[in-house]
Amino acid sequence: MRDPIATKVNEMQSSGIRKFFDIVSEMKDAISLGVGEPDFDTPWHIRDEGIYSLEKGRTFYTSNAGLKELRTEISKYLERTINTTYDPIKEVLVTVGGSEAIDLACRAMLNPGEEVIVPEPSYVSYVPCVVMAGGKPVILNLKAEDEFRLKPDDLEAAITPKTKILIMPFPNNPTGAIMEKEDLEKIAEVVIKHDLIVVSDEIYSELSYKEKHVSIASLPGMRERTVVINGFSKAFAMTGWRLGYACAPENICKQMTKLHQYCIMCAPTTSQYAAVEALKHGDQDVAEMREAYNQRRRFLMHEFRKMGLPCFEPYGAFYVFPDISEFGMTSDEFCTTLLKEKKVAVVPGTAFGACGEGFVRISYAYSIENLKVALERINEFLIDLRSRK
Repeated sequence: MRDPIATKVNEMQSSGIRKFFDIVSEMKDAISLGVGEPDFDTPWHIRDEGIYSLEKGRTFYTSNAGLKELRTEISKYLERTINTTYDPIKEVLVTVGGSEAIDLACRAMLNPGEEVIVPEPSYVSYVPCVVMAGGKPVILNLKAEDEFRLKPDDLEAAITPKTKILIMPFPNNPTGAIMEKEDLEKIAEVVIKHDLIVVSDEIYSELSYKEKHVSIASLPGMRERTVVINGFSKAFAMTGWRLGYACAPENICKQMTKLHQYCIMCAPTTSQYAAVEALKHGDQDVAEMREAYNQRRRFLMHEFRKMGLPCFEPYGAFYVFPDISEFGMTSDEFCTTLLKEKKVAVVPGTAFGACGEGFVRISYAYSIENLKVALERINEFLIDLRSRK
């Protein structure tokens, strides 16, 4: 019998995050600090709107691009948060999570063999989406000494005549790195010089602790060459509602919507009605969750300093990316041993790209109580490791 599996799928690696949490789910008293999911419930007024939509029998398909009311609210939201306006009818597409938007952007714009620069460490879906769209991922390694920010000289060096798209994964998963306005301005100069398109994944835009998030789309000359991707999972604690969106120039959005028509039809109707409520009345909820995450972030950094565990200070998302290279173990070995000996699950840095070797990702989307217990166990583990040298 012929091999039924496509070569590019067969060669694709499974997510490096999952194996640890398959083990954790069956391990008694284990604590997981690995999943990037808010520990907050979706705010009640948002849930209530979803329930109300069901009670009113709103179980129909929406338009392919999403409810007009939701697209209008998305446009208003981006105008007030990133100072960029989008036509809600022609330039906004509601998707099944931000991940679908990334996939659609790649498939809508890439011809076979065209290159996409993917800064790493970064979200696990970028490279597979590029590959499945027929593109060629070009990995650009971000460095701890640069606070994992993208530098214009490094970007310039990665560009070839085949380069078409730059992924901008900031605020960053897994490092928590951010790009400030002056950083983005230098990147924008390179992008415009080489006539690139930017796919800017801003799913963590509301979780920025140093200053208000700045979108590269808001800079002069960048709106017309940027696809902004965002969603409701992180900021509004709506992971299970599976709702995201893309905002892009009309010519790009039209083609993304065409693909979306064939593979999805439309995003979940109940989720869309709930999202309207989130955008209209959820700013205070976001502010409260952001403050809670910031408290946890500061707590972790304080504890790492006490442990003598090096970690650059992240100012975005809800992750820290400490350096474990002193222990002479691979990231995978470190995480496996920590889980086995202390029943704490964290993610190897290599799950987010080869340059993540020597680091681990720890999520602080968990209660202070769980974080305290987990950090006590991690401290004991580090003491044990140092005593074995």
